[in-house]
Amino acid sequence: MQRRLSSISDCRVFFDFDNTLTPFDVLDDIVKRFSINKGWVSFEQAWKKGKIGSQACLEGQLRSVRVNRKDLVRYLSRIKIDPTFHKFFAMLKKEGLSPIILSDSFKFIIEEILKNNGIREVKVYANGLRFSGNRLAPFFPYRNQKCPRCAHCKKKNLLKKEVKDKIIMYVGDGLSDICPAECSDIVFAKGRLLRHFRDKKRLCVAFNSIEDIHNYFRGLGK
Repeated sequence: MQRRLSSISDCRVFFDFDNTLTPFDVLDDIVKRFSINKGWVSFEQAWKKGKIGSQACLEGQLRSVRVNRKDLVRYLSRIKIDPTFHKFFAMLKKEGLSPIILSDSFKFIIEEILKNNGIREVKVYANGLRFSGNRLAPFFPYRNQKCPRCAHCKKKNLLKKEVKDKIIMYVGDGLSDICPAECSDIVFAKGRLLRHFRDKKRLCVAFNSIEDIHNYFRGLGK
């Protein structure tokens, strides 16, 4: 934490999606569930070892996926988000705030899940997805040509002009969250992001669920 926080109204709030607002990594499960072979595994391993960026990983993995739009929508209809997010979202709305989702997954997937969970007023920045029969074709409108690490440069969307005078709060769990989290004033972290911050001896707040974050802000000023 780099700036003092007295109220959540002082914040601009950003969330990762997979394994942050959902109980598991939805995109990973889609790849595993709908792939026709195990070709996705080598791309996953290469990405985890830092040999390729997430764009190359996603492009490679989706070449093995076979699912049409209708079946993918049916699968996504079963995904539930963290139940406390509704309460936290209501708290933010009461303060005139609208959270923003920054994800290295796909906008179609995220917005479908949010809609099914009754959440429609959240801005989503993520990668794009086109359907061609049972093939999925990714595209990457937010990549940083100078950095091959992430398909979606979350840092770029985090640091837009409208957040200049706000305290930036970031919530995440994974490798793609490191860059935006390091540019944020308040970081709620778990998983790999938490380990990274602890290894670097940087301040953050550990969390297990959105309920932890909701309770944290309810306690401000008490």
